[in-house]
This record gives sequence, C-alpha cells and structure tokens, in this order.
Amino acid sequence: MAVFVTRRIPAEGLRVLSQAGGCRVQQWDSEEPVPRAELLAGVAGKHGLLCLLSDRIDREVLEAAGPDLKVISTMSVGFDHLALEEIKKRGIRVGYTPDVLTDATAELSVALLLSACRRLPEAVEQVKNGGWTTWKPLWMCGYGLSDSTVGIIGLGRIGQAVARRLKPFGVKKFLYTGSGPKPESGAEFEAEFVPLTRLAEESDFVVVTCALTPATQGMCNKDFFTRMKKTSVFVNTSSDSATHRECHICHKEHHGSTGSQQPPGWATRGGHAPRAAVVKSRVPILEGSRTWCYRPLEKSWRPVLCLLASAAGASSACGEGTAP
Repeated sequence: MAVFVTRRIPAEGLRVLSQAGGCRVQQWDSEEPVPRAELLAGVAGKHGLLCLLSDRIDREVLEAAGPDLKVISTMSVGFDHLALEEIKKRGIRVGYTPDVLTDATAELSVALLLSACRRLPEAVEQVKNGGWTTWKPLWMCGYGLSDSTVGIIGLGRIGQAVARRLKPFGVKKFLYTGSGPKPESGAEFEAEFVPLTRLAEESDFVVVTCALTPATQGMCNKDFFTRMKKTSVFVNTSSDSATHRECHICHKEHHGSTGSQQPPGWATRGGHAPRAAVVKSRVPILEGSRTWCYRPLEKSWRPVLCLLASAAGASSACGEGTAP
C-alpha cells in the first residue's frame, strides 16, 4: 500500500503509518502547504492520501491519483475542501477528525470575544505608541458579559462549549439558531431557539460556530449586520470567508479602514457595524496551535488509523469519523 502525506506531521503519527504492514509512505516534508504541482505528482498511483484542510482535493487531484486510490483521510474537523461527490463516484472512503479542536476553538472564541468587548487590541496599541499616560475614568471603556444576551449561531459541539465557558461570566440569556431546535443541548444553558433575525437584533454578543454548508454560507450578510445593536460584538470562528468579507466591508462603511477611535456606544445614531469586525480580520488561524501535546492520540491520529483500517477493509473502523 502506497500513501502520500501532504504535510509534515508529528513523528508519532508518521511512525504509526510507516510501521503498518506493507505501507510505503511518501511525505511532503514541510510546514508549508504542498504546492499544487507536487500534490498532483505525489498522489499519482497512491492507494491512500492523508491531507490537511489547506489541500484542495478536487477532480483534478482524483484523476491524477488514478484508480488505485481507495481512501482519503483529512486531519481536520471540516471537509469542505474535499470534492465529496467526485470522491463518492469513485467509491473512495473518507476519514476525518471530529471533535479534535472543540475545546481549542471554544477557548479562542471566548478570547476573541473578551478582547473585542474589553478593547484589548486597541489598548495594547495605545501602550505601544505612547497613547497611554495615566488612568482615565472614561478612557477605553468597553462592555461586559454580566446581564448580557449572547447569541450563538450553531449550537453544536463548539457552540455548546462556548456557552459552557461564557455562562459563569453572568450571561443573562442565551439565544441560538440553526437548522432546528435542540431542546436537550439548549437545556443546560436555558437557551432559546430563535430566528436568525431576532438573534441579530437582541444579542449583545454574537458567536458563529456553525459548519460551512451551502445552507449556512453567507447567512451573516449585510442585512444581518445592520440588524445588530450598534454596540454588539461579533465573533466568527466558522469557515465562512463570505462572512469575514461582509463584516469587514460593513465596518469600513461606518468607520473607515482604521475603525472608530471612540469607545463602543459613542457613535452617532444610525448604522454602526460591530466593533469586533476589525479585531477578527487580524486574527490568524490559531485553533489548537499550542495544544498538540494535550491531544489524546486516539483523537489526534484518528485520520491515520481510519486510513489504515479503511485500506484493510474494516467496515466500521472510522465510526463517527467517516465523512458523509
């Protein structure tokens, strides 16, 4: 069995793969994504492919691989970078890693929310450029979570993990929206299922944690942002790049390219985009970047184990880690 690995991965996972009986491993040994030409060349004639979310596995890649490709495993929670319909046509099995980054993503979401509402990036910038001189009662005032309303778009694993972390801050009410009500999930937080428009209008904080699907792509559009309170904070840790663009454009329309220099709530009456827009646009993908040593191997290397088991024909090896 020949396997192509598209990135440098921790030694333990590569060792598991290399020690499998009859498994020959070819790896793009770099921290940076494999160039397209190298991906097409590397996958040719392989039986298995271990990829990352930055690798676009489309029809071109599948054709370059040829008929011997039997399994694709992606070291990611999402799988929108995989051309699933094309993969299904070829009878190729797919493995992925659900729940690996739930805690890390939830913690980052809360960190973004707190840094935006308490204006930490602006404050740090003021310290760096000499703008801070002494304590001032009205300077850099922000908003707190106590007695607030938090709206969560997508009350799945990550959405629930975010709510669980925010609840001790004294949040008064949780609202959520999605494909349908989740009474059991919402009960822990006494969360109310509401339409998207109501969530936008009533929430002091909005956190987007839903999966990227055709149904959710672009749901947070200009109309959504204009419905939000002028003091609201918007945090997006989903995969929807269209949301990022809409949020940034909406912010620039009201504040210019550098954002408002006034504290939240000091803007003149009228349209006011959420303050978190510029903060979010400057945050790189950080989820899990410092948690490798804490991830259980069963979760971290599920894609490798799925790949091996699938190649061996084990029908239930991937369990919940098999992509639809």
